[in-house]
Amino acid sequence: METLSTHRAHGGAQGVHRHASAATGTEMTFSVFVPPHAEGARLPVVWYLSGLTCTHANVTEKGEFRRACAELGLIFVAPDTSPRGEGVADDPEGAYDFGLGAGFYVDATQPPFAAHYRMWSYVTEELPALIAAHFPADMARQSIMGHSMGGHGALTIGLTFPDRFRAVSAFAPIAAPARVPWGEKALAGYLGDDRTAWRAHDAVALIEDGARLPDLLVDQGDADPFLEEQLRTPLLEEACRAAGQKATIRMQPGYDHSYYFISTFMDEHLRWHADRLRAA
Repeated sequence: METLSTHRAHGGAQGVHRHASAATGTEMTFSVFVPPHAEGARLPVVWYLSGLTCTHANVTEKGEFRRACAELGLIFVAPDTSPRGEGVADDPEGAYDFGLGAGFYVDATQPPFAAHYRMWSYVTEELPALIAAHFPADMARQSIMGHSMGGHGALTIGLTFPDRFRAVSAFAPIAAPARVPWGEKALAGYLGDDRTAWRAHDAVALIEDGARLPDLLVDQGDADPFLEEQLRTPLLEEACRAAGQKATIRMQPGYDHSYYFISTFMDEHLRWHADRLRAA
C-alpha cells in the first residue's frame, strides 16, 4: 500500500492511499480518515460508497464528515467507484452512467467488463482485509452508507451481510435499479440479460425476497431531479412497509442530489451509526 497524501484534520489524519488490487487487476485508490485515539485502541469503521462519476475524492473533499468522526471515534473509509487504468473497458459511447466511475458495486460476468469490474469483491472482501491490516480498525464494528449509486451499493451490501454491518444508511439511493434506466443499463451490461441475476443487486428485490436489516435510515431530497425516474424512493418505502422492515425514510424539502444535501445530513447519519456501533 502506498500513501499518496496525509493531512492533519480535527486531531486525526486524513489519508489517501493506493494499492494493487487482486480483485480488479488494477491499481485502486481510496481515502481513510483516522480520528484521534489512544494508543492501542481499535475503532469502529464506517464505509462510504460514492455515486456515479465520483471517486474517493468527492466525499473526502465535500462530505464534511471529519469533525463528527473525530468526536465519535469513527474511521471513515471511501473507496473508488470503479476500476481505472489502461486496458479497463469503458462505455463505448463515453456515457457517464456506465463503465468508468459507474461500477455499480457488482462483480461483472459479461465481457469485456468481467476482467476488471469486480467492485463487489473489492468492497466486501479485499479492501476490508487491507483496512484491517493497516489501520486501527475494529472489524467487529462496521457500518455502511452511500449516495445515489453508492446508496444502492450500501443497501445491497448491508442487506446481504446483515451480521457484518451494525448500521446501514443512504442518501438518495438508487433504490430499485432493476426498474430504472440507470440500473437496467448497468445490470444488463455487467450481469447479462437474465433479470433473476439482478435481484441480488436490487435493494427492493432483496427485501421482497426476505433480506432484512435491524434498522435503516434514508434521506432523500424532494427537489432531486433524479427522484422520479432513477431513484424511486417510494418503491423502497413500499417494500419496507410490506415486509415489516424497520426503516426511517425521510423526504427533505428543497434538497437536491448534490453534496450540499449530503453534507447537511452527514453529521446526523454518523451519529445514528455511532449509536449502533458502540461496543455491546
